[in-house]
Amino acid sequence: MFQENTKLHIPSDETIIWKYLDLSKFLDLLLSKRMFMSRSDKFEDQYEGTFSEPTYQEIKKLLEDNPEYLDAYKSKRKNIVISSWHANSYESYAMWQVFTKNNEGLAIQSTIGRLKKAMIEPKAYQFIGEVNYIDYKKEHIPFDDDFFPFLFKRKSFQYEHEVRVITDVSHLEMNVNEGVKVLIDINEMVDKLYIHPKSENWYKKLVIEIVERLGFNFTIEHSDLESDILI
Repeated sequence: MFQENTKLHIPSDETIIWKYLDLSKFLDLLLSKRMFMSRSDKFEDQYEGTFSEPTYQEIKKLLEDNPEYLDAYKSKRKNIVISSWHANSYESYAMWQVFTKNNEGLAIQSTIGRLKKAMIEPKAYQFIGEVNYIDYKKEHIPFDDDFFPFLFKRKSFQYEHEVRVITDVSHLEMNVNEGVKVLIDINEMVDKLYIHPKSENWYKKLVIEIVERLGFNFTIEHSDLESDILI
């Protein structure tokens, strides 16, 4: 169920989203027909899913008689998995730089609506929302829903313009390790595929051949960042 709450911005189904990834991750997606969702406490940013200082102090006061809550919450983070997307109407030069290497990589363009339709796995414990970027020393994070802390990050990450699919897999009683792979309808998920703007022609041809051989029918676009100069 995709929940709604007035405290958080729920993106519309028409919101354009992007996932930038290297060829090996893209191949894994095509061959397995599963989308990887990372365990929330395995992200590089150690603040992922934690409370800001004002929120932490408030929780400590409210839970003086229930000190086990924080330990239970830390344990729960191991069962929250996340798929991160970049919300933008256009390609992002910064995202190419951050998430791809050696002028090789791909960008999947989709929308929130397409992504919802593409996800085959049960959605009862799932939330899609835009990430809020705050000052963790000063600003409050709502904690009346277990998903909320995973929709906040430090202001240093504002350039990501992130939209997240957040799933609680506690009820599945599975060993999450680094994350989980969930079934996905790839043709529904991918609206267009963009190839790295600085990639060589052989790389572009390779990507096109792989997509065709595996029987996928989505549109492959040349990056807008490699357009000819009109002067």
